[in-house]
Amino acid sequence: MKKVIEIQNIKRNFQVGDETVHALRGVSFNINEGEFVTIMGTSGSGKSTLLNILGCLDTPTSGEYLLDDIPVRTMSKPQRAVLRNRKIGFVFQSYNLLPKTTAVENVELPLVYRGVDRKTRHKLAVESLTMVGLEKRMDHRPNEMSGGQQQRVAIARAIAAQPPVILADEPTGNLDSASSKEILQILKSMHEQGKTVILITHDNGI
Repeated sequence: MKKVIEIQNIKRNFQVGDETVHALRGVSFNINEGEFVTIMGTSGSGKSTLLNILGCLDTPTSGEYLLDDIPVRTMSKPQRAVLRNRKIGFVFQSYNLLPKTTAVENVELPLVYRGVDRKTRHKLAVESLTMVGLEKRMDHRPNEMSGGQQQRVAIARAIAAQPPVILADEPTGNLDSASSKEILQILKSMHEQGKTVILITHDNGI
């Protein structure tokens, strides 16, 4: 199987005053195309640091990270931003939707950055929202939707550009159990369609 993510002896240190904090201490693993992987750990175990590296938001102090065979550590910040936009769909615990913008406009936003023309990005946004069961909520703003519906908009936004990797950071953290099941079912269906899904959680039940 093709490796979509390859992490080799990743270390990430932070300087806090005179003290060096070792957030990641030589982490190595591979994730193959089409896998569904959960990264678990308690608060303070380094999950967020690892997420930031996997999502090309940060670079390791040492070690190598290959995303789709592309070495990330030596890239500039703008280069990482382009790679992130093309390869990774993010789903966050706090949804990160623009409050004054409709569901369809929120989903279109990453496609604007990719230079997709207006007609195509609208079509992709509508298809993604339909896929997560929000075809009747496309013109609603976040404050007109429940938490579970907002998270579904966030998933639609993550998948609209057809990235090979979906990175979900505590996606059910702010949701009730019924909404959590819905979100996990959607992520499961994304995986069944061939997406590589990485789910970060502290919840053993998830």
